[in-house]
Amino acid sequence: MLDLMRQSRTDLDETDLRLLAELQKDAHLTAEALGAKLNLSASQAGRRRQRLEAQGYIRGYIARLDPELLGLDVQAFVQVSLGTHGPEQGRSFSRLLSTRAEIISAWTLTGEADYLLRVFCEDLPALNRLIHEVLLGHPAVSRVQSQIVMDQTKPDAPFPV
Repeated sequence: MLDLMRQSRTDLDETDLRLLAELQKDAHLTAEALGAKLNLSASQAGRRRQRLEAQGYIRGYIARLDPELLGLDVQAFVQVSLGTHGPEQGRSFSRLLSTRAEIISAWTLTGEADYLLRVFCEDLPALNRLIHEVLLGHPAVSRVQSQIVMDQTKPDAPFPV
């Protein structure tokens, strides 16, 4: 049902796209500030924002935290390959991922690995425990390969709207 109601980018006008771009830069913009940037009244900007929220273009608002200030000094990308690929193995592994706060995002992939995980840990021993005790401890996992991030040369960027 949600897919039938889902809009597409072609349903957005130029003002909608500019509004989305501004909110990606600063989600705290008031209706007044947003209206000023878009040459709209505050009420028009507010109604557009509410419509885009209701239609699902805006999923929510979050704060971007500094991992280093939080003591999360190791970022890694971890590729996981499963030995068996039945529906229950996939569900079981997905449940495991949802219980681990240090795994901040996960994707299923085509190619050699089945999953790509983005991980933040306090230190290398914490990453080692996650890989060896948690991930490799799962019965469906056959292989894990990690790449430790040395530096992030481009910060997470807004979507191109």
